[in-house]
Amino acid sequence: MSRRAVPKANPAARSAQGAPMSSASAADSALRRGLRRPRTVIGLGIVAVCVLLGLLAPVLSAHSPLDQSFGALQSLSLAHPLGTDELGRDLLARVLYGIRVDVVVAVVAIPLGALVGCTLGMLSANNRWYGTLLQRSFDLMLAFTALIMGMLIAALIGSGTPAVILTVALVNVPLFGRITRSAVMTQLSRDYAVAAEVLGVSRSRLMLRHILPNSVDALIVQAALSFSMAVFIEGAMSFVGIGVRPPDPSLGATLKASINFLGQTPAYSIAPMVVVTLLVLGFTLISDGLNQALLKR
Repeated sequence: MSRRAVPKANPAARSAQGAPMSSASAADSALRRGLRRPRTVIGLGIVAVCVLLGLLAPVLSAHSPLDQSFGALQSLSLAHPLGTDELGRDLLARVLYGIRVDVVVAVVAIPLGALVGCTLGMLSANNRWYGTLLQRSFDLMLAFTALIMGMLIAALIGSGTPAVILTVALVNVPLFGRITRSAVMTQLSRDYAVAAEVLGVSRSRLMLRHILPNSVDALIVQAALSFSMAVFIEGAMSFVGIGVRPPDPSLGATLKASINFLGQTPAYSIAPMVVVTLLVLGFTLISDGLNQALLKR
């Protein structure tokens, strides 16, 4: 009896199909390890507690952050655990509701900046002319500090929460764009990407199904760093008067208003400063833990 020849699998096909899955699974495994690292757990706990305090602000404080009273600059008491400000507003309520503002700014602005930055980064990696133009545009955007960019945006659209959100988003566009471009160009030089193009896989399918998922680890670390950056930017813009408009509560605005009363009511400045520090520390620990785990995969 004659034996039928068994067709051998195409090595290019194995490379095109197997490598992305292996790389993606390795990234997932590293991400899970990163989430179990002690510093990541501690960072997640700190951020979770701060966010929970903001969400439970109506329960934890019986006062509205906007209600004024004649009891200005009161010290700590059962009625006002952190005292009151110069207008008699409850400081605990203003700090808790201020956490909400920071969370809203970060949750809205960072995905927006990441979406635009990742899209531009992929375009710059696929087209040499676009790549040169976008890289010079990123250089121009990075030449402006976040506060200067915030001033420009506030001058164009006015101060307020939308200006803070737009500033945070624009600051993150070149960061995510450069990371995406570097990661995509690295993945495009891999054997599986070359083999997939030889087999006729379209560039768009290759980018969305394989290249981008294998580049997501660096983007996750940058997102965690961007959350801490968003807290700083909101605080800085509100501190100089171009951020959240009074009388809306804001950690930066509360910290600014407390400068003239440091000797009278220390809790006025200590409370928002501690919350800002904890938020930045939490997100920094998360990014550091994830980064160490992903670098070891």
